[in-house]
Amino acid sequence: MSAGTAPGEAKQVLLTGASGALGSMLAARLSEWGWGLVLTDIRPFPDALPPGARFREADLCDRAAIRDLAAGCDAIVHFGGVSTERAFEDVLGPNIGGLFNIFEAARLADARVIFASSNHAIGFHERSSALDADCELRPDTYYGLSKAYGELMGRLYWYKHGVESISVRIGSAFPKPSTARMLSSWLSYDDLARLVAAGLRATDVGCDVIWGASANSRTWWRKDARSRIGWAPQDSADVHAEALSGIVSKDPVEERYQGGHLCSRNYTRTRPPP
Repeated sequence: MSAGTAPGEAKQVLLTGASGALGSMLAARLSEWGWGLVLTDIRPFPDALPPGARFREADLCDRAAIRDLAAGCDAIVHFGGVSTERAFEDVLGPNIGGLFNIFEAARLADARVIFASSNHAIGFHERSSALDADCELRPDTYYGLSKAYGELMGRLYWYKHGVESISVRIGSAFPKPSTARMLSSWLSYDDLARLVAAGLRATDVGCDVIWGASANSRTWWRKDARSRIGWAPQDSADVHAEALSGIVSKDPVEERYQGGHLCSRNYTRTRPPP
C-alpha cells in the first residue's frame, strides 16, 4: 500500500508537536506523500516548512486556538505535549487539559484523531509478559498516566460522540536502537511514518489501539488493530541484537518492567508487588 493519499480522499491534517523530533519527521514525510498540513507547536518550527504546509505557534491549553487550527481538517495527528516524565503540575496542563482541547476540536471539526500514546501507559507490566492491546493499563509515571488518560478520552469520544481515534502506543522511537530493552520496544522512523499514514488513509476505524513497535522478534506486544488499518512494520531491531544484548542497566526495577527507567524514577517500594 502506498503511504500517500488515495484519489478523492480528504487531505487536510493538523499535526501538533510539529517542532519535536517525531513531529518534524512526520511533517516532512506526510508532506512528501501528498497530505496538506497545518503544523503547530509551542516552539518555532526548526526547519524550512514543507511544501504547502503552514505553521502557527499555539499552546495546547488555548482551546480557541486549537479549535481554529482544526477547523476544516479531516484528521488531527496529536504528537504535542510533555514527552517525558515531569512534575504532575507540568504534565497536567498540556497532557490533560490540552488533550481535552484536541478531542473537542476533533468533535467540532468531525475529524479523526491519531494520538501519540506510549508504552509508559502500560509500563508496570513485567518483561516476562506478552501483552495484547486490551491489556490492563499500568502507567509508570505521571507522563504514562496522561497517556492512559488519552486512550480513555478516545473511548469516551468514540462512544459518546462518534469521534474516530487511533492510539499508537509508541515504544522507543529513535533512528536506531541503543539498548537491550530496545530490541523489544524499538520503532523505526519509517515504520512510524507508515503507521500514521495508514491511520490517515484507513476507512474502517472506530477507537483502536496499535502497538508502536517495529517487527522485533523479542517484542512483548502482540494482538492489536493494525490489520484494520492495513499497517505492518517493515523494519526490525533484530539486526542490532549482537551489539546491544549486553547493554543493560544495574537497576533491578528498570530491568524488571517493560517501561524501563521510568518505572524506577521516584520508586519508593521496598519490594515489588506480588
